[in-house]
Amino acid sequence: MEKNQRFVNRLGFALAGLKVGLKEHSLRTQLVFALFAFTALVTIRPAPIWWGLVALTCAVILAAELFNTALEALCDHVSPEFQPAIKIAKDTAAGAVLILSVGALLVASALLYDHFVL
Repeated sequence: MEKNQRFVNRLGFALAGLKVGLKEHSLRTQLVFALFAFTALVTIRPAPIWWGLVALTCAVILAAELFNTALEALCDHVSPEFQPAIKIAKDTAAGAVLILSVGALLVASALLYDHFVL
């Protein structure tokens, strides 16, 4: 594939990647959680900084899910049979998404504490 393609071509590649990612149950699940998060923001109307923090948190998790999907696809292509090193790569990527998800729960907890307790 040729490097330095026009923006519209690169945008098309990115949208194709999103389309592939949306076939993954994990990404769709994270999108549902993001929708809940934004519904909560609309409902409780916190300070703008919370909107930014929640949006950034959701975006990072969704991007991590896409990276995880990309890594899994590449690993499965390179080595369709079981390989311990491939398992480590895939499990580690899934662990990264888990850590980000726990971080998102901490952000949500801080938002709720800020809104309802302080």
